[in-house]
Amino acid sequence: MTIRESLEKLEEEILSPWAAKAHHSKGRLVSEPECPLRTCFQRDRDRIIHSKAFRRLKHKTQVFLAPTGDHYRTRLTHTLEVAQIARTIARALRLNEDLTEAIALGHDLGHTPFGHAGEEVLNELVPGGFRHYEQSLRVVDFLEKEGRGLNLTFEVRDGILKHSKGLGPILTPDEDGPATLEGEVVRLADIIAYVNHDLDDALRAGLIREKDIPENCLRILGRRHAERINTMVSDVIRETLAAEDRTLHLSAPVLKALEDLRSFLFEKVYRSPAVRREFEKARRILTDLFEYYLQQETVWEKEMSCYEEGTPKERIVCDFIAGMTDRYALYLYEKLFIPKPFAGGL
Repeated sequence: MTIRESLEKLEEEILSPWAAKAHHSKGRLVSEPECPLRTCFQRDRDRIIHSKAFRRLKHKTQVFLAPTGDHYRTRLTHTLEVAQIARTIARALRLNEDLTEAIALGHDLGHTPFGHAGEEVLNELVPGGFRHYEQSLRVVDFLEKEGRGLNLTFEVRDGILKHSKGLGPILTPDEDGPATLEGEVVRLADIIAYVNHDLDDALRAGLIREKDIPENCLRILGRRHAERINTMVSDVIRETLAAEDRTLHLSAPVLKALEDLRSFLFEKVYRSPAVRREFEKARRILTDLFEYYLQQETVWEKEMSCYEEGTPKERIVCDFIAGMTDRYALYLYEKLFIPKPFAGGL
């Protein structure tokens, strides 16, 4: 028996009946030999961590564009916080931690530079629109490894594609939800992570003050960052274990406070005039870059040589821009559109 087989056997013995088991995975897009050491979900996690797209997350915006302060969150720190929260919940519910972690680490690989501002711009410019969760799946299926992709398992790919809730009901199950409970855990962990760390960053930036936060959110969830996360994580574990019905649960007071906190952030932070002003600058940068590169066939053919003949040029330019970090987009914009001081010498 290989180490992988012994791990798969252990999963069968200790994980919940509702957990996804590596041995029963629906498999990969392209069949390949199993690893003797790692389960399929462990391999997926490792492939994501070693991908170029994962490394670029450290220079992509969470809320504040290209922040100069050392302590503001980026897409990478957000991803790690989601993974930590999701693993805590998964372990307590006896779900598959490896699958949970792989989904969490890969869920935002398709995010654009400048956060949701970039997503809005590409959604307007690209035929058929742009959604970051679909782009995350495109990254792992195709864009990584020069067009070969990471060849991840169905369960990880499904969790990545279906991780986003937007402003929809936090716990209402729907037919388009993740196929695994691990995917549902990541979707909830994503919300828990961003409402807490974005609140923390907004306070640090002076965009809001603590007295602005709805009192019921502070009273129910807690007045400190760590306390709020602990309240939400403990509540979902306790309520879900008590229900025993393969569905995630939150108590009514905590769910209401979480919904109110999310609404508060959308109104006072994400849609605030200060943030929107910076987003409009990002809009101009990405629009100009998009229009410029549509005309530069030799450039994007060199950058994206993995495409099949006949691929729409808008799709190629979209992939190119979506993969940029904030600082690379700023660098290209300055290089292409900002005049350099004349040094003389006529």
